[in-house]
Amino acid sequence: MGNCFSDGGHGKFAVGGTSSVPDPHGHNEAVDNFFKSSGYNGLSYQIELSLSASNLRDRDVLSKSDPIAVVYIKGKNGALEELGRTEVVLNSLNPHWITKIKVTYCFEMVQTLLFRVYDVDTQFHGPEVKTLKLDDQQYLGECTCHLSQIVTDPKRSWTTDLLSIAESSESTPHRKKLGQLTVYAEVELVSKTTAELTFRCSDLENKDFFSKSDPFLVISKYAASGATIPICRTEVLKNNLKPEWKPIFINISQVGTKDGPLIIECFNFNSNGKHDLLGKAQKSLAELEKLSDSKKGENLYIPITTGKDHQPKVLKSQLFVEKYSESIHHTFLDYFFGGCELNFMVAIDFTASNGNPRLPDSLHYIDYSGRPNAYQKAIQEVGGVLQFYDHDKLFPAWGFGARPIDGPVSHCFNLNGSNGNNPAYQVAGIEGIMTAYQQALSNVSLAGPTLFGHVITSAATIASQSMAANEHKYFVLLIITDGVITDLQETMDAIVKASDLPLSILIVGVGGADFKEMEILDADKGDKLQSSTGRVASRDIVQFVPFRDVQGGEMSVVQSLLAELPSQFLTYMRNNGIQPKTKLPTT
Repeated sequence: MGNCFSDGGHGKFAVGGTSSVPDPHGHNEAVDNFFKSSGYNGLSYQIELSLSASNLRDRDVLSKSDPIAVVYIKGKNGALEELGRTEVVLNSLNPHWITKIKVTYCFEMVQTLLFRVYDVDTQFHGPEVKTLKLDDQQYLGECTCHLSQIVTDPKRSWTTDLLSIAESSESTPHRKKLGQLTVYAEVELVSKTTAELTFRCSDLENKDFFSKSDPFLVISKYAASGATIPICRTEVLKNNLKPEWKPIFINISQVGTKDGPLIIECFNFNSNGKHDLLGKAQKSLAELEKLSDSKKGENLYIPITTGKDHQPKVLKSQLFVEKYSESIHHTFLDYFFGGCELNFMVAIDFTASNGNPRLPDSLHYIDYSGRPNAYQKAIQEVGGVLQFYDHDKLFPAWGFGARPIDGPVSHCFNLNGSNGNNPAYQVAGIEGIMTAYQQALSNVSLAGPTLFGHVITSAATIASQSMAANEHKYFVLLIITDGVITDLQETMDAIVKASDLPLSILIVGVGGADFKEMEILDADKGDKLQSSTGRVASRDIVQFVPFRDVQGGEMSVVQSLLAELPSQFLTYMRNNGIQPKTKLPTT
């Protein structure tokens, strides 16, 4: 249904949340579902890349090179897929290509791009660039980068040296530079304006024999062919001839313009799927806004066909717009274009149930042939995505459930073996986490029990301090564990308290333990979390994934874990009235 939905309800066509009670924290489940339906759950955007180069090699004898750029994306197996080609720029060593290359940005994936530049020989200037055989052109150089590197830069640009094919995969200090390439990223412009509408009807016809009609609305738009395309449905209201539905939200870009005609149809719900038309109206968003301002109703009609004539039968039933308002919903990328950061943190389970790290059947066994264990794989995959959103790449890293040398069992110790707080617990980069993890295995004795409360409190303290300092940061704690926690209520208390902070918690369960109890923490698999004092979490901040459920499947651990992070991030920003720092277009 695109970017339109209704806030809750119990009917067959309900789309969105289920609660009609206002949340004291400003939480709106319907708006959460708007973000999810807009692509923020399994987030992707269409990105346009603009390319330019400087100081290219001159491969022509009597003139300058005629460069073309070709862009590829690397698949999981390393195979290259061509995304597009620029035009050929004649006689230029400093080309600014006009043709933009489109690529789908996926937040939860590491997307590696390869850029190659060629000098097109004069005899090939006639054909379309897509038909050019690149093997027949003179190679000028190439470079690679991750798409996240470009989109997380506040300037949305990335510049690097062009290298030869052999050199591009090496890190030698004496590589020959073949010029520079600059890539600039833009999100394809879509409207960020969303209209919120509350509809009601009066004097609907009763179509049921033993009860009143069960009405719901369907809002559709016209396609270019003249056919209608449903874009939104309300919930079904049982036994009601004067219904008022919960709000629906329609993104302006979904209907084209505010002046584009919409068809609003009112049906009586039937369980067999053959719903009775109770009446319809045709209005644009602009006209619906005026209808709301006037407080007047619009008479519904039923199309009547007599021979070749199509005459509408005007009904006594009326449609009212009780509320019409518009608001701007900024995108996930807007915040990072404005300089926001995602700060990555990790906590690793060192309880004895993992097994002796020196034995191959241990979950902590280090295979020096290079095959990562489940802990290493989770760190690499999740950290590999999130590291690009953390400017200094200094990551807080802890362990829990172990006994440091000559010390008591600790449920939150610095992974690098240092003492104290910030910056002692920080390590540099993903490799820093991996190194500290391996060293910790030699410096601690695995113990227990499995307690999350301490590490969640440590992460929440960092997030709270950042919030108090008005920093433009959001924190992501990755907890990797092999067993069911023994401090469930204390953990729930810590999560409920942290739900007001700029923090999300990702939990990976490794090994063969029964993690059913763990799923209680993941609010999308049950009721909202409630603390021991009766306080309910203001939002869902936990995502739990058992490693075995996704290992070897089409969806990776990181994709499963990060699927909800953008909507959690945006819910926090919206609830706290935080706008992107950089002024961005809102059309």
